[in-house]
Amino acid sequence: MRVASVARAFPEHRYEQAEIAAKLGELWVDHPPVTSRLDTLHTNTRVEGRYLALPLEAYGEGWTFGESNDHWIRVSQELGERAVSEALAKVGLRPQDVDAIIAMSITGVASPSLDARLANRMGFRPDVKRMPIFGLGCVGGAAGVARAADYVKAYPDQVAVLISVELCSLTFQLGDTSVANLISCGLFGDGAAAVVVVGEERAKRMGLGGLRVLDTRSIFYPDTEEVMGWTIGERGFDIVLSPAVPTIAQERLAPGVDEFLASNGRERGDISSWVCHPGGPKVLEAMRVGLGLTDHDVRHAWAALAEQGNLSSASVLMVLHSVMEEGPASVGDLCLMVAMGPAFCSEAVLLEWCEASAS
Repeated sequence: MRVASVARAFPEHRYEQAEIAAKLGELWVDHPPVTSRLDTLHTNTRVEGRYLALPLEAYGEGWTFGESNDHWIRVSQELGERAVSEALAKVGLRPQDVDAIIAMSITGVASPSLDARLANRMGFRPDVKRMPIFGLGCVGGAAGVARAADYVKAYPDQVAVLISVELCSLTFQLGDTSVANLISCGLFGDGAAAVVVVGEERAKRMGLGGLRVLDTRSIFYPDTEEVMGWTIGERGFDIVLSPAVPTIAQERLAPGVDEFLASNGRERGDISSWVCHPGGPKVLEAMRVGLGLTDHDVRHAWAALAEQGNLSSASVLMVLHSVMEEGPASVGDLCLMVAMGPAFCSEAVLLEWCEASAS
């Protein structure tokens, strides 16, 4: 199984963190306890700028849940088509070559789902297998790669595409002045990523190199439902974000990673490249410390956080994009993708750099 390519797509609207904080200050001008904390909270996220689905002046117009979801349906199709088209073009494939598409998001809902709408826009075959997934949140990018790998492991002559679109800004709740929402407003951004995963037989015929998927692991932590997620009500998605997330990341991630690597005859020291989900500065630092990594090991995650903020399921794919752009020091180097998200849970994907084969 090969991760053959990764592509990104962002909305046209990008703002510096200070601009977003200033806008929020205007919206919450009648809440001095809120506005007095905004600059500090936004600075502490270590986010320098973010892409937004809509122009900044549109936020605060008091959308209904339906109106914000309509924005999600429209923009997610635009970004999804751009990302998938670029990812396929990178390896000389067309939409008609895709056998399965996995659509991942936690920031909007649609039926027909995003994958069906992209099938109509892009001309996927009528027999394409569609797998829309909702609810995985920040772990979704790694889980989506793993599920795509599962598919092409069963069908080694086929092609699977993962599309992750997260428009976190469209879940903005003007009436929620909780600390969790204030942090969320300073941390989360919008964007999309697409990953092409090719079965081993097809990859050999195409002469593809890239990253070979060696193994995947899902790790569920019982009785942690209240740590992260949404409360969904009449006004839409309300953030659930517990202060316990960094502690869980530091204490629980490493044992599962070590067991996973050991089952493959490996250990942390064998990993050359780390693809870590940049959940936020406290969470990323907790992951780094818990796994015994250096700042250099997680440099791509820090860079993604600064440039884009946290894009939920798409973020770890942004980091994967950077790692693939940089390339390996040598063929055979190992790469580990790890992310955590609602349930609470984690997902790990073990990858190996391989050279292109003769087609």
